[in-house]
Amino acid sequence: MRKIIVAVMITLVTSFALQAAKFSKMATVEPKLIQKGEAKKWCAICGMNLKMFWKTSHAVVLKDGSTKQYCSIRCLAADYPNIKDKIKDIMVTDAKTQKLIEAKNAYYVVGSKVMGTMSKVSKLAFANKNDAEDFVKHYGGEIMTFDLAFKHAQSSLKNDTAMVKKKKAMMMYPMGKKIVAKMCKEVPNLKDYKKIADLKADIVNKKLCKPLKEKQLQAVALYLFDLKRNGKDVGEVKSIKVTKDEKCPVCGMFVYKYPRWAAQIFYKEGAKEKHLSFDGVKDMMKFYFNPSKWGDYKGVK
Repeated sequence: MRKIIVAVMITLVTSFALQAAKFSKMATVEPKLIQKGEAKKWCAICGMNLKMFWKTSHAVVLKDGSTKQYCSIRCLAADYPNIKDKIKDIMVTDAKTQKLIEAKNAYYVVGSKVMGTMSKVSKLAFANKNDAEDFVKHYGGEIMTFDLAFKHAQSSLKNDTAMVKKKKAMMMYPMGKKIVAKMCKEVPNLKDYKKIADLKADIVNKKLCKPLKEKQLQAVALYLFDLKRNGKDVGEVKSIKVTKDEKCPVCGMFVYKYPRWAAQIFYKEGAKEKHLSFDGVKDMMKFYFNPSKWGDYKGVK
């Protein structure tokens, strides 16, 4: 019976994942870009390609007639303190028709199974309530107004920003550094750039790098804009170092043979700092929850 329940749960999870995977946020029509200039096809805040995230994109018209577009309501929320007194109109892409509509009249689906854009929680908008309800039937989520969806985006901004920073530090910066070294010329006057989208436009238009795919271009721009522009570089990636004589205290295996799975616990025994190495996290957890089972570790902190 237990095996049947587990099998059903796995089937449901897989089904939900496949369902969500069927929905693409990428434009299938020509996006209506109301931004001006050479950088108009990229998000005004994060620099992501608007076409790739068109179905979650937002736009603002300011009182002076200027315009900005964002890949998501999260980036709109990030920019809001800078523009809140200048906003004339806020628009969002209808995820069904892919047309720009008034955000105040839209029906937002928040928290569906579709992956969020620059956020842990997805937020997509629809002009028609029936379309929103149909989307909820397939992908889940809760229907709400723009005001409530925007408050949600504002309240989660700190956590979402931390998530994005971690992803950039772990993936995008190292990737960007490698690509710059192999495929790019030196980019002059990085401090002159106030927006990452302007830097991306120059990288493409001035051919500062060999032809890049969009993800490669984003990685290069992030590395140059976030780090090199501010005199920083990719931090040293820490790695676990294991000597050939270290054995896992739980199973007795030589840990150096399993570098991809190695784990360590650092502890103090009196005034001395020591460590133990394990051939995997599973054995490390066995030790952590019951250290006395594996040796004399009563005085260990």
